[in-house]
Amino acid sequence: MQLFTTAEAASYLRLKERKIYEMVAEGTVPCTKVTGRWLFPKADLDHWLASSVTRPEGMTRPEPAPIIGGSHDPLLEWALRESGSGLATLAVGSEAGFNRFTAGETIAAALHLHALEDPEADANVAAVSGRSDLQNAVMVAFCRREQGLLLAPGNPFKIRAIEDVIAKRARIAMRPQGAGAQLLLLSLLHRAKAAPDALVSVSPVCPTGPDIAQAIRAGRADAGIATRSVANSAGLDFVPLVWEPFDLLMRQRDYFHPPLQALIRFLQSDELAARALEMGGFDLVAAGTVRFVV
Repeated sequence: MQLFTTAEAASYLRLKERKIYEMVAEGTVPCTKVTGRWLFPKADLDHWLASSVTRPEGMTRPEPAPIIGGSHDPLLEWALRESGSGLATLAVGSEAGFNRFTAGETIAAALHLHALEDPEADANVAAVSGRSDLQNAVMVAFCRREQGLLLAPGNPFKIRAIEDVIAKRARIAMRPQGAGAQLLLLSLLHRAKAAPDALVSVSPVCPTGPDIAQAIRAGRADAGIATRSVANSAGLDFVPLVWEPFDLLMRQRDYFHPPLQALIRFLQSDELAARALEMGGFDLVAAGTVRFVV
């Protein structure tokens, strides 16, 4: 997440710093306070600007790019290709994908969010229902996925939980801030009453689950969080942690358009079911069903 200082936000918005402070006091600009300093998330500023644009009567919003942004998933990538949807993916993490979607940049967002207080709570529904600026959207279930710890073959550290990663000083590969797997890691640490600095993390961060697997296979890391399907494809050991909902958030008008309809129809296909079984760690019982409407 890119954060602006007050001076940087003023420059970005082409306003004076005094005006920024006035807007903060009025509660009219997205911001957060950290150790006494006001910071401004660029993604939220972009969304705020886009949502406040005044358009002439009859002028519609520009069409979003035919891209599903957000979390990376190999089964989703395969489904987009085999369904003939013509849609692409942009793996930027769940929170960033959510922000790009609400800013109108993408046709849909792939989400697997996790609440800090409970790693098994349905954070996708909570996040969508909690956005007052989100309208005319629908969240469709893609699958449930098994998330866990990826480990070197044979599990040399004998790791069974995040507490073992901490106690045995195993090197853990991290995902970017706001990625679903990183949110899950923070939630697990919170439940274990441990701070992030208790971990021996390695850098650079890994953009996707397959990057976590590559870091472990290359010997750069001993552990990382990703799905069972990623572990299976890389020949790594896997310790299950949670089953999570993996959902697609889209606008109601786009739901009925051919690209997303092609994908949604494919979610009920025997081909997808066979592929998911082959990859492992997927539950498609609810695939294609509407989970939430705004």
